[in-house]
Amino acid sequence: MSSLLNRSAKGQPQHTAAEHSGPSGNKSRSDSDFPTAIRGLDNARTRIVGYRTGFLADLIVATVRFSVIAREMLSRYAKRVTAVVTPLGWVVLLLAPTTLIVGYTIAWQELVVVGFALAAIAFMAAIYLFGRSQLTISLHVGHHRVVVGESASGEVQGVNEGKSRSLGVVAEIPIAASYAEAVLPSLRPGGSATHEFLIPTQRRGVISVGPVRTVRADPVGLVRRELVWTESSEVFVHPRTISIPSVSTGLIRDLEGNPTKDLANNDISFHALREYVRGDERRNIHWKTTARTGRYMVRQFEETRRSHLVIALSLAAADYENDYEFEMAVSVAGSLGAQAIRDARTVTVVASEQTPQFAKRKVFAVRALSTLTGVRLLDDLTRVQRAETALRLIDVARVTSDQTNGVSVAFLICGSTVTSQQLRAASTKFAANVEVVAIVCDPEAVPGLRRVSGLSVLTIGYLEELKRALSRSVAV
Repeated sequence: MSSLLNRSAKGQPQHTAAEHSGPSGNKSRSDSDFPTAIRGLDNARTRIVGYRTGFLADLIVATVRFSVIAREMLSRYAKRVTAVVTPLGWVVLLLAPTTLIVGYTIAWQELVVVGFALAAIAFMAAIYLFGRSQLTISLHVGHHRVVVGESASGEVQGVNEGKSRSLGVVAEIPIAASYAEAVLPSLRPGGSATHEFLIPTQRRGVISVGPVRTVRADPVGLVRRELVWTESSEVFVHPRTISIPSVSTGLIRDLEGNPTKDLANNDISFHALREYVRGDERRNIHWKTTARTGRYMVRQFEETRRSHLVIALSLAAADYENDYEFEMAVSVAGSLGAQAIRDARTVTVVASEQTPQFAKRKVFAVRALSTLTGVRLLDDLTRVQRAETALRLIDVARVTSDQTNGVSVAFLICGSTVTSQQLRAASTKFAANVEVVAIVCDPEAVPGLRRVSGLSVLTIGYLEELKRALSRSVAV
């Protein structure tokens, strides 16, 4: 009792039973009761030594921290070494100490000489890794968008920003799956040199150019150090397109503004009068007839048709005989879509979606291409490729019809392997008031226009025939 009184007299805090007991009456302690206040903390230290303190625990934690830092440094240097040493270099680094040890062990002088020679070669190769280049290399691409077959080029420029003369270097420029080399000669301080290279544009697609890099390597090929100087650039090789008269894209038995048989409450083509019903707008009331009949009569209009073009491109490999037909089909889609965009018409361009290789079910979907501008549309068309798992034309027509409202003209673009029965089946997926035009790209067939059960089928052998074929379809 006296000891408790002495502790209280010295100013020590007194805790009640409620402060020391939990819900079940057992004593519980908070973090403030511990000097380190780490109870409940979950970090690397607690995972190593728990809540222990003291010299031994600190030593263990310090040892682990040192090992982690050393491992990170060794890993960083190992990545640098493995990035510059070639497979031949690793063979030399392995053979040099091996031959020296074996040569001295069995007293074979020739083997010792070989070991020293390999070590000397490795040492001289390492010299090529040291030093900093005084050049600053930049990449310039003349045109980021070209048409198939047009010339395109890039330029690599090197500037010596150092105070001494630079050595000549060879820069590598990756271009798609190939490489181009730019030889930059020795330059005086402040001097510059340029090297122009060609970009292949024989095929439609997106070509990645760069990044430009220089290679420093020894003559034997033991080490190879690459320095990356620039970012990569993309060059869009657009499909070839032709100009089409505006009447061809917007007028195929579908004069914009012509009335249809669909009735509407508001439009410009008057149809008849009918009795007023709740919900009709009062401004449509025909007052003279109302006064004569004694009942409210309102005007009824015929809904005028506004062109909504849909261009559906099949990417299924089975719908084309060869790559030539497919490239022609892409050009047809680009020509129709770009002209419709220039005419400020409502246009939707879609292409087949692909079913993933390990999918359990067939994917019934189409991919909408950008129609904000003609350039954006052609950019998207540079990326389309035909595939075995892409949706075929009939399914493309069905999905497009289900997902697109207010279609007036639908262009279905395919190759020569699509039969007349398949074209007719694809056209039936659209509503009866939709004019469906199938454009078949077949260089082996006689170009022409034919009607198949209400479907217009245009067969073209080359792109320039599209203009004449569409003009004939309007005249029919």
